[in-house]
Amino acid sequence: MASEAVVNLTDDMFEAEVLNSTEPVLVDFWAEWCQPCKMLSPTLDEIADEYVGRAKVTKMNIDDHRQVATQFGIMSIPTVLLFQNGEVKNTFVGMSGKDKFTGALDELL
Repeated sequence: MASEAVVNLTDDMFEAEVLNSTEPVLVDFWAEWCQPCKMLSPTLDEIADEYVGRAKVTKMNIDDHRQVATQFGIMSIPTVLLFQNGEVKNTFVGMSGKDKFTGALDELL
């Protein structure tokens, strides 16, 4: 079951939810047809629930919202970008373990 803590982004929401956020933000660039993206989703749901109030976990469907994916040069999915103060601090391409994401988040907190 998807976490209610995960924010589904649109191109129009990106600046307010990610670039202007006062807390670190994980952005998962994914697509419905991407099997590794579906495999990664439960891990990101867990992180979203564990980091409520400290960091945001967001998802952006690149088929529905291409502008931001193009802006950040997303060439393969899943790609997860970690933002802090409007800047990309970490990039994860392909499958990564929960510990990589939480370790990177913890460094920014």
